[in-house]
Amino acid sequence: MKPSALLPLLLALALSACSPTPAPLPFKGSDISGETFGGELTLNAHTGQRVSLADYKGKVVALFFGYTHCPDICPTTLLEYAAAMKTLGKDSDQVQVLFVSVDAKRDTPAVLAGYVPHFNPRFIGLSGSAAELAAVATRFRIVSQVLPTEGGGYLIDHSAGSYLLDKTGRLRVYQPYGTPADALAHDIRLLLD
Repeated sequence: MKPSALLPLLLALALSACSPTPAPLPFKGSDISGETFGGELTLNAHTGQRVSLADYKGKVVALFFGYTHCPDICPTTLLEYAAAMKTLGKDSDQVQVLFVSVDAKRDTPAVLAGYVPHFNPRFIGLSGSAAELAAVATRFRIVSQVLPTEGGGYLIDHSAGSYLLDKTGRLRVYQPYGTPADALAHDIRLLLD
């Protein structure tokens, strides 16, 4: 290799050493900042409006998938987010919790309106057609399966974690089921700063 060909390579290496990569944030949940799944979603809010993730740019978004007839995982997770909002105090004004239904058959906007705001009046429940919800679930790597119960009813076995998106709408943190409110608030604060 000619010495003149080495000069651009050495210059590039020297410049890259001058601009260090920022240290990852010390999230309590799993840092998924480099992942490319997810994307936009547009669904029916329990308020009667059609909303998308883009409507919440400038806020940290907590995105959780579940259903109103869920006996344990969904109410527990929503209670943890409600407690995290109390911990955040005034900073919670910069956070939007979105509960996306995996049960298109039962979770109409009216049903969500009678469920989601009981945890926190600012939380929003989202629903849509079966095709819309399936497409969103696939984009966010959510799996669910209907489990028939005696008497003709059903439960839905579904992914139990939640996601935090930063103020630009980018996926940043995966929170596994059972993450306590103080850990949720910690990670949300990191995204607010």
